[in-house]
Amino acid sequence: MTTRTRTATPTSDRSETTSTRPRRSRRAPGSKPESRLALVRRARRINRILAETYPDAHCELDFENPYQLLIATILSAQTTDKRVNMVTPRLFGTYPEPADLAAADPSDVESIIASTGFFRAKTKAIIGVAKALCERFDGKVPNRMEDLVTLPGVGRKTANVVLGNAFDTPGITVDTHVQRLSRRLGLSTNTDPDKIEADLAALFPKSEWTMLSHRLIWHGRRRCHARKPACGVCPVAALCPSYGEGPTDPAVASKLLRSASTA
Repeated sequence: MTTRTRTATPTSDRSETTSTRPRRSRRAPGSKPESRLALVRRARRINRILAETYPDAHCELDFENPYQLLIATILSAQTTDKRVNMVTPRLFGTYPEPADLAAADPSDVESIIASTGFFRAKTKAIIGVAKALCERFDGKVPNRMEDLVTLPGVGRKTANVVLGNAFDTPGITVDTHVQRLSRRLGLSTNTDPDKIEADLAALFPKSEWTMLSHRLIWHGRRRCHARKPACGVCPVAALCPSYGEGPTDPAVASKLLRSASTA
């Protein structure tokens, strides 16, 4: 079978160690608020630059069908996609269909996914989802948001991952990176994931929603880190109201860059 994920080429993550772009300062107190039109234009410019910077951005979970992506996404909570990809070949080799997982001995599943962390809770979750698929959806992953969120433990974030990447239905995945970057870039002032999703949806064409999510996630993993963003080598620094939260010297910032293997 052919996996739906792709291996990034060397050009997929341009690491600029120098920059001559003009820098945007933090908004001064009492300055004129950004107009809605200006916000939309800035947001879409950011998206275009990220598209140029990460032309191979994609879901980094390995999967071959909607069932595998759904289970892998649940397992990805509180761990890395790389770690999930290490356990899913054995998991799906042992339980290739939802019916197989639904009938699994929990202790056997726990032993396979233990390295992903919180393995008892995750085992209960994925077996519960598999049973629900068999009982209510004839063993198939539904392709509608309103159906996906009825599955135990599946919220809008997981549903959007599945819809956008397994069914090509546009969706904005608000994970921890998208939450952080949305606020840092001034695209949303909200902290609630559903409200952030709505804010982003209002700024970008629907056709861009899935790829926007990938680009923000890749940028968050590779440059715009939570504790120390690599501001000095950020391709959207001139458009970022938070420029300066991390090192602005290119030589220092370049040391913070992460590759696909370390992100």
